[in-house]
Amino acid sequence: MAFFNLSSSSIAPTRSLRYNGVNPFAEHGCVVSGSVWSSINRQSCLSFLKANGRGVDALVSGNGGLLSYSNSNGIVEEDAFFNEQADQLEGTSFGTLSAEITSSTSAFFYNNDEFDLDFPTEGFSPVAEAIEDIRQGKFVIVVDDEGRENEGDLIMAGSLVTPDAMAFIVKHGTGIVCVSMKGEDLERLQLPLMVTQKENEEKLCTAFTVSVDAKHGTTTGVSAHDRATTILALASNDSEPQDFNRPGHIFPLKCREGGVLKRAGHTEASVDLAVLAGLEPVAVLCEIVDDDGSMARLPKLRQFAEAENLKIISIADLIRYRRKRDKLVEKVASAPIPTMWGPFKANCYKSTLDGTEHIAMVKRTCKGEVGNGQDILVRVHSECLTGDIFGSARCDCGSHLALAMQQIEAEGRGVLVYLRGHEGRGIGLGHKLRAYNLHDDGHDTVEANEELGSPVDSREYGIGAQILRDLGVHTMKLMTNNPAKYLGLKGYGLAIVGKVPLLAPISTENVRYLEIKLEKMNV
Repeated sequence: MAFFNLSSSSIAPTRSLRYNGVNPFAEHGCVVSGSVWSSINRQSCLSFLKANGRGVDALVSGNGGLLSYSNSNGIVEEDAFFNEQADQLEGTSFGTLSAEITSSTSAFFYNNDEFDLDFPTEGFSPVAEAIEDIRQGKFVIVVDDEGRENEGDLIMAGSLVTPDAMAFIVKHGTGIVCVSMKGEDLERLQLPLMVTQKENEEKLCTAFTVSVDAKHGTTTGVSAHDRATTILALASNDSEPQDFNRPGHIFPLKCREGGVLKRAGHTEASVDLAVLAGLEPVAVLCEIVDDDGSMARLPKLRQFAEAENLKIISIADLIRYRRKRDKLVEKVASAPIPTMWGPFKANCYKSTLDGTEHIAMVKRTCKGEVGNGQDILVRVHSECLTGDIFGSARCDCGSHLALAMQQIEAEGRGVLVYLRGHEGRGIGLGHKLRAYNLHDDGHDTVEANEELGSPVDSREYGIGAQILRDLGVHTMKLMTNNPAKYLGLKGYGLAIVGKVPLLAPISTENVRYLEIKLEKMNV
């Protein structure tokens, strides 16, 4: 039987690709070198295994030629190609990896790049243009997700409001005019929440405070002039608690700390826009209604925006805009760790958004962490407890993790970023296990997630991109089969100069999973 060595010439034999004491590629007597893996055609693998029926680990060459399969007796058989190449490939190390990389430069700064974080969703205006309009005292329409309120709000900076602006907002809105503010300003003005967070039964838990009118310069408080006066008073740093009557006709809202990165609501979006425009963190917002008094939905909102010459943006685009610019992680600890593949330096990064701790395993060079930061071999790996730790055969995650660490060690320089909170493509461990039961009942991966009411893939890679930036990575050879990771790293000053596929063994346990990844998720 021929044997393909997975270990690099620079690694001791005991550090051959193994995981939890088991070589994931050798379950049925066949081990394949990384250089062979990087040329394997996954679709051919899947087609062979599906048609063959008896194969357990099917390995196919880049040209579709069969390398080996396990027969019914568990013996690895060899075909002509296998025999011809066996002696040549015997002992092949990962030192040949660079020759197998498909060079494919991805630029990040083309203005027409639809996957750049600053490029708006189709049918919406760029966030930067909306910020400029806010700075100039204009209205902007902000739309949230279809699965949320699916509504559009007129938004403008509270510090620049005028009676004419208030007349416009009352004419086209619900008439309930809100002012979003930060918690510290509400505390300074002694404006408590209407109800406590625990008692809040509003559908989206919007944090209303007691309503107010300005005491000075107003009459009834309901006119456009009076409302503008009240809002300007709320936006003023000189205002004091005694400057307001309670209740009134303006409804302050408490913005969540962290803005849209913590809560994807209009309250947070409006304050974020004011802050990004360099103004006081106070904004006016009011829902837009249709002519019949119903809430205006996206088609009508677009017509309204065009008729009134207003910019229209989505909260999703604003989130992407902020993720690109805000520092979302901080390094909290680092230490050298000897691993089964070789010595690495472990760096712990903590998310400033939710406190989740992620880890970056760095193969150091004599020039520092990643040397000059050019052409670094990189793997951004999503947490998978069942695959990474327990070696689950339902997925290929553990094999990908082991192979990536092996390749980085062989390269002598590289980074593996391990992102926690990505379990089950972001749905969590419990939901993933429930999805497995649905798989056994005949649902595929996509159908199971949808049956559970979960997104097919809710992972976000901005945290990983910021970790790479902090480590000094500039250009990378990215180890992945997932196009979403190319898109998720865009806009962070990173460029992909090569793409390195990671193809794990195909077995009867994971073949259906891999088929669906290929057919429905292009992974």
